[in-house]
Formats: sequence, structure tokens, C-alpha cells
Amino acid sequence: MSRRAQIKMTPGEVRAYLAAGRVANVATIGPKGRPHLVPVFYIPDGDGIATWTYGTSQKVANLRRLPEATVLVETGVAYEELQGVSMECDVEIVEDTEQIVRIGTDLLGKMSNGNDEVVPDEVVTAAAQFVRLQAQKRVGLVFRPTKVVSWDHRKLGGTY
Repeated sequence: MSRRAQIKMTPGEVRAYLAAGRVANVATIGPKGRPHLVPVFYIPDGDGIATWTYGTSQKVANLRRLPEATVLVETGVAYEELQGVSMECDVEIVEDTEQIVRIGTDLLGKMSNGNDEVVPDEVVTAAAQFVRLQAQKRVGLVFRPTKVVSWDHRKLGGTY
């Protein structure tokens, strides 16, 4: 079996890996044909991911021109720890306010995940108001993979 085949993640492993992550690097094509690369916080969405961003951002301008992106989520420092998923994606720009609110709410929930503190009702209400106000200036971005490449060097058991 090739090394490539040994380190490839299964579709279930890819979904679990994306669910555990927080930051994706998103590459779109800028107005002069060069890659425009930015990090975004994200939530899993089916086999892909979703996020929100300001409607006037460069990435949105790029995606209005060409609704395609390459997305990278990766972790690890040493070779034997490297894990990652690279996806070529078709991208949907979401402009429906309720869908944007859902994405923003899910993002906020994911960013506070792991915090076991009880959140007072007034904080929950303030967060919901914040998300709804932000949604007026934002769009949702849904990245649907057309090609997925993955690697998990931990599967090699520390060998090269």
C-alpha cells in the first residue's frame, strides 16, 4: 500500500476532523488573477463548511466573480502529527437574513464550546441581538466540496 493511501482519511474521519476544527484558510481568486488567502472561523455543514463575513469583503467580491475556492484546515507541528483536509469547493453566497443568523449563531456557539459555565439569560439575549445586528452587514458562505484531499500522518505510527 502506498504511503498516500495509508494516510488518507475516510469520509467519516474528514467530517469528524472538520467538526473539531475552528479555522480554515480560504483561497479565492482576486481581481488580478492572484490567489487571495484568508483565515475564517467556520462551522461544519454537511461534507463542507460554512461561515459568515462582511458582504463588502474582498473574498465576497472574488466569490461573486467566481464562486469557487480552495479551503485548507490543518493541524500538527511535527511530521508525524500532521493532519489536514484540502477541499476544492463550489461556494454559495447566502443573502437570506435568517440563514445568516443561523450561521452566525452556530459560529458563536462553536467558539464558546468547551465553556461549561452557565450563561445568564441576559448574556444569551445580548448575543442573539449581536448576531442579528451583524447579519444585516454580512453574508453567509457555504463551501461545498467537489474534490477532497486529506492526510493524517499519525496513521504511520511515527515512521516515515
